[in-house]
Amino acid sequence: MHISARSDYAVRAALGLASKYPATVSSASLAAEQDLPRKFLEAILADLRRAGLVRGQRGVEGGYVLTRRPDEMTIGEVLRAVDGPLAEVRGRRPEETTYEGTAEHLQQLWVAVRAAVRNVLDEVSLDDLVRGRLPGHVRRLITAPDAWQPR
Repeated sequence: MHISARSDYAVRAALGLASKYPATVSSASLAAEQDLPRKFLEAILADLRRAGLVRGQRGVEGGYVLTRRPDEMTIGEVLRAVDGPLAEVRGRRPEETTYEGTAEHLQQLWVAVRAAVRNVLDEVSLDDLVRGRLPGHVRRLITAPDAWQPR
């Protein structure tokens, strides 16, 4: 799975907002806290706003705030808001693919990959990450003997 800079920055910004929830946080503050390019961050915050995950407030006390509590918003939602579906095959959803011959069962594998990704990203909330309390099934994945080994 490839995590784009846009997705990485979006999750980091959402975590910054979650850590201050329900206070409003300026984009300048988020950019400084996470060492993010401010203009790029503002475009990402606009995507999150269009997706209904954050609300912007103008004025002296302006900035951004999550539209729901951090324990009600998942990492998967944030990623979809800025980069679209979590798993695609050549720009299509896995269930939309078809194969013939020896690859006829490949669609099932792509659907399983998407399900595995969802099992992590849709089960971890912003609050989980801010507090460092990952769900048990995610903790088990990161403590597997080869989890930290590059392949």
